[in-house]
Amino acid sequence: MAAARARHPGAFLTAAAVVVALDQLTKHWALSALADGPIDLVGSLRLALVFNDSAAFSIGGGRTTLITVLGLCVATALVVMGLREQRRGWAIGLGIILGGALGNLTDRLLRNGDGFLGGHVVDMIDVQWWPVFNVADAALWVGIGVLLVCSREPRRQPEHLPR
Repeated sequence: MAAARARHPGAFLTAAAVVVALDQLTKHWALSALADGPIDLVGSLRLALVFNDSAAFSIGGGRTTLITVLGLCVATALVVMGLREQRRGWAIGLGIILGGALGNLTDRLLRNGDGFLGGHVVDMIDVQWWPVFNVADAALWVGIGVLLVCSREPRRQPEHLPR
């Protein structure tokens, strides 16, 4: 009988929790610190408070409820995949992506907005030549990067199979 391969739910869930915590802490900070206007940092980088009712890159503005429902479906799929993932790097990458999705879903579910599931996402990182984004948005791309790096690593053969 073949031995079961290790799964990494702890790595998956920890990665997701860290991203959600960082995202929500920075949004809480932004709501108070940026209420009086933007803070210029370096070059075109500034912090500016924006309430976003659309998806990535300002696509789908005004369809917050639909975006929220789709986000809940994606988050559910990520949980299933992440808890089943047998490769640690992939579990971490999926956890980072889940954390980003949950960070923005938290805003859509709990913040004031337009109607049922219509909360607006708090964005604050403004490079002035790209749509304003937040830690959750950045985490989605970091997680994708982790998956791309991990996909380049060869899969190990299970111990019980001949090489």
